[in-house]
Amino acid sequence: MHGIQPARLKPGVTLEDLPAARAPSADVGTRVLRGKALIFWDPERPGKKRDAIDTDQITPSDDCISESLERLDERWKAGAFRYLMPDFRERVHRGETFVVAGDRFAIGSSREMSPAGLKALGEEAGTELVIVCGNDTGDIFRRNALNLGLYVVQSPEAVEDARGGDELELRDTADGRELRNLTQGKTYAPVPLTPKEDEIRRTGGIMAVGRRELRESAARAPRIEWPDEETARRMTTTEQIVWAHRVDKDAEVRPGGTMRVYADLLPASDGTAPFAIHTYNTITAGLIEPRQAAIANDHFVFSGREIDEKQTSIGRQFAERHGIRRPYYATPGDGIFHFYFPEQGLVLPGAFIPGADSHSRAYGAYGSVGIGVGSTALGFGWSTGYVYFTPAKARRVTFRGKLQPWVSGKDVVLALLRRWGKEQSQGMSVEFIDADRQLPIPFRNTVANMMAEAEAQNGIFAADDITYEWYRRRGMAGLPYPRIAPGADARYEVSEELDLSEVIPFIAKPFAPGNAFPAAEVARERIAFDKAYIGSCTNGGYDDLLEAALVIFEARKSGATRAAKDLVVFPGSGQVKERIEEPDQRLGGESIAAVFRSVGGRIRRSWCGPCFGQGPDALGKGEVAITSFNRNWQNRMGIGGLGYLASPAVVAASALLGYMGPPDDLGLRWDAERFGNVAAQEAAEGLR
Repeated sequence: MHGIQPARLKPGVTLEDLPAARAPSADVGTRVLRGKALIFWDPERPGKKRDAIDTDQITPSDDCISESLERLDERWKAGAFRYLMPDFRERVHRGETFVVAGDRFAIGSSREMSPAGLKALGEEAGTELVIVCGNDTGDIFRRNALNLGLYVVQSPEAVEDARGGDELELRDTADGRELRNLTQGKTYAPVPLTPKEDEIRRTGGIMAVGRRELRESAARAPRIEWPDEETARRMTTTEQIVWAHRVDKDAEVRPGGTMRVYADLLPASDGTAPFAIHTYNTITAGLIEPRQAAIANDHFVFSGREIDEKQTSIGRQFAERHGIRRPYYATPGDGIFHFYFPEQGLVLPGAFIPGADSHSRAYGAYGSVGIGVGSTALGFGWSTGYVYFTPAKARRVTFRGKLQPWVSGKDVVLALLRRWGKEQSQGMSVEFIDADRQLPIPFRNTVANMMAEAEAQNGIFAADDITYEWYRRRGMAGLPYPRIAPGADARYEVSEELDLSEVIPFIAKPFAPGNAFPAAEVARERIAFDKAYIGSCTNGGYDDLLEAALVIFEARKSGATRAAKDLVVFPGSGQVKERIEEPDQRLGGESIAAVFRSVGGRIRRSWCGPCFGQGPDALGKGEVAITSFNRNWQNRMGIGGLGYLASPAVVAASALLGYMGPPDDLGLRWDAERFGNVAAQEAAEGLR
């Protein structure tokens, strides 16, 4: 059974060979930075700053490449705002070094290429960039920036006042930071950092912290201690897991309090691994084995490009050097990060798992705290066994009622994002309560996974009978941590309910998952498309693909024998890809794969591919796709392409219809025995 391991020194290395612990020096004096405002205006709201600039727009996927550890940031600098502001690099060199944007800046992907590329661009111009933004900055980007020493200043008032060409000044002192608009004669007090965050920033960033703490971390044996009943009563599920995993057992678990937390697993993708490796090498000099490390090759593996092979080879060579083998090292085709590691038994209830990918939040489906972190946080964790973590305020969502026909986990999460609107979860830690046991693990995976799009710190379903039955059916007994539940007196900033009996099939239009509309309404618009994609880490499991195959299987009986549009399937893992080739009695003895192929569908290997605009299936300019993926932001699935999001059942129905619409438009009548929640039915049988 997977578990937290103590530090392992390289042969011949002793603790005395590691850097000695020393107190950080924060006496760096006062720093004053000046520059002109470079403003991202909203093209749809004249005079307003642009909100929700995601990291895909800061660093397009094609520029998230490193050819070697020696040339990590070349592409990151060149690609900064490549499509959103093509002359960005030139303007920075002209002295426009205060980048001004609206609320929710840098949401989305964990790609640390974004803050690292921006910082390197400033250094290239002989200065430092300062990001000035409004409320609810992307939490992963914010932490990455702190780790790297990139200035990110949150001041909604300064953003509102700023005009192009304004001369701005940032004064950074031991007592805090002050932002001035010299042109307008105004002064602002930015949102303060936590004391520990400020210490990390002012004392050299996360790599310097890692070198300071390496020897102490290697000497200390990890210790997980769960709260007593009275203490747990006042905590959410997330807070109890964090409390148990504290490095410093006297640390208070509270929103806004930064602490060190042991990690059960520290997974990376082939895309995020190189910078994590660089961080680990910088901190440890190779004197200690990487701790809790795992790498999945799922982002840059089947494109056929030489530069992508150079990228993936960095992680492969690292794994070979340190003896990281399957299941901790997933070769191309083994599976997508968030599907593969739970499948392999590396994600367990009660675990704390920071992953270098924003969709690491998916682990909340299994009763774990899954959070997205950047590569430097991951490399720090590989070095020390823990990460610095700042808990967010808690939010509770209780699901009640019975799921309706054709509704799956994707519809549930789209309904939630639609309700939350542009503010989304406001960065909170979300506790999900499945009050009527309607959501099996595949549905929970989709909901927790897309807490990345909800801009939540994490989303978690406390492990219950459904969770433990899922593990039992996979032969995983003797799970290491106790069964826990949210405390009766836990405090939530927001507590709300979602009535599942009111949730219907949805389709999310560009450019936000929360831009969701009833699928029946969208069907009346007869929206045409070029491609229908089913799968990904969000809906790539066996039960997800069965959901789609059942629609096709029944529709064939009414004469729908050929997909009207290009239909492509991306299994979540290699194991799923193998399983869908096996006969299934629910499909009359056909396999899922055979049903897809019978209407012209094609099965791809397991990877992220077009979900983030890579490979031959990425959308071209003007192409439209309906997908079961998790993001439909501008240029996300390919430059100039348009993505719509829906459940596997709706995508399958649309592929046959030739326009976007639900299974009802195929003339299918809902039959719970044929189409019902198969995973839930199986789980119920196991629980009886």
